[in-house]
Amino acid sequence: MEMTTQSELSPRAARTRAALIAAGFDLLVERSIDAIPIDDLVARAGVAKGSFFNHFTDKQAFAEAIAIEVRLELEDQVGRANAGVTDPVERLAGGMRVGAEFALRDPKRATVLLRSHGTSTARAHPLNRGLLEDIDAASYQGLLRSEAREAGVLYWLGLCQALMANLIERPMTRAEADHRISDMIVLGLSGLGITDGARIALAATGRVAPRR
Repeated sequence: MEMTTQSELSPRAARTRAALIAAGFDLLVERSIDAIPIDDLVARAGVAKGSFFNHFTDKQAFAEAIAIEVRLELEDQVGRANAGVTDPVERLAGGMRVGAEFALRDPKRATVLLRSHGTSTARAHPLNRGLLEDIDAASYQGLLRSEAREAGVLYWLGLCQALMANLIERPMTRAEADHRISDMIVLGLSGLGITDGARIALAATGRVAPRR
């Protein structure tokens, strides 16, 4: 997993890496990483081919580095949206809603994220820490079916990715998009094993459930 940051590089190396990442964003909007020759990447970036391998072991590592950049941006948005929210059900719904809004607002960056996803669906991946904590909290409260403890992160990420892809691929009115997002949240929470219909409905509409 490539986790190198710009601050860890010399100014020249940082410029080269930034040029490669920018080129990757442009090309991944058009096609998958497997369909992008390294020659095309370095030509778009305006750097020597050897420079690519100074920063990335192969194209998959390159694609994952790009995915990490977008995912960190998305996770920051999820964190800000869920700030102060303690109910794990509301937090799960809020995270899916943020991902959906990201796809609607910035379909190109969302497309790059979906096309370049690497190992970040793993339960123990650092980028999934917040989601894992919410799944564990809901499970601890007895809200989820037993299978969700191990597979809940993968299930929720899969639903979020499918929803984002659908919102990008199929033109919708704002009302249609809102309805699709709510439906997916309802289905997702129900699939995790949550049986409180009123609680699910409130989470799906972005309203806060009354405290008990």
